[in-house]
Amino acid sequence: QVQLVESGGGLVQAGGSLRLSCAASGRTFSSYAMGWFRQVPGKEREFVAAISWSGGVTKYADSVKGRFTISRDNAKNTMYLQMNSPKPEDTAVYVCAATPRTYDLEKAIVYSYWGQGTQVTVSS
Repeated sequence: QVQLVESGGGLVQAGGSLRLSCAASGRTFSSYAMGWFRQVPGKEREFVAAISWSGGVTKYADSVKGRFTISRDNAKNTMYLQMNSPKPEDTAVYVCAATPRTYDLEKAIVYSYWGQGTQVTVSS
């Protein structure tokens, strides 16, 4: 069992920066690949970024590539999403997730554990 808690959301101006954190419970955090998704009311959950268990492999949605950076610190059981130059269209609830899988990390269906989410609002 893995419990995930996101933090770091809030209001940010377009072009600013924000760092989200996802703290995981349990001693097997390093066994899981992790992902960030975002949700806007009335729309499907959208893949943002994913990272392998070692941190050696990362994947990004085209919409955030070059602006967002995913990383993890297995010693701290924590994953991060550094959001640089956010845009108003990045406004959403950001949710972290964990999976024992090593592929198809852009697909929400492969994730076994989900956090509650943290709201990010980007003002223009």
